[in-house]
Amino acid sequence: MKAIWNNTVIAESNDTKTVENNHYFPIESIKREFFKSSTTTKRCPWKGKASYFTVNVDGMLNKDAAWYYPQASHAAKPIENYVAFWKEIKITE
Repeated sequence: MKAIWNNTVIAESNDTKTVENNHYFPIESIKREFFKSSTTTKRCPWKGKASYFTVNVDGMLNKDAAWYYPQASHAAKPIENYVAFWKEIKITE
C-alpha cells in the first residue's frame, strides 16, 4: 500500500493494518522527511490517545493529516505506532 499526497509517496508498506476503514502503516514505513510532529492530540474511546503529524511536501502543508497511537489501549495494541491518514491523502495499492 502507498500513501500519496501532492503527487508524492509519503509512506509505503506491504504490512498495513485496516481498522475502521483506515489503513495503518508501520511508523518505520513513513518517509520522515515529509512529517513534522504536531502538538495536536485526540482521545479515542477504545484506541486511546492519538498523536498527529503535519505533512509537508514541496512546501505545501497538510496540518494534522496523519495520526498514530504511541501507547494504544489493550484493544488497539495491533495498531500501536502505526500511522493512518486523512485530509486528501490517497491510499492506493
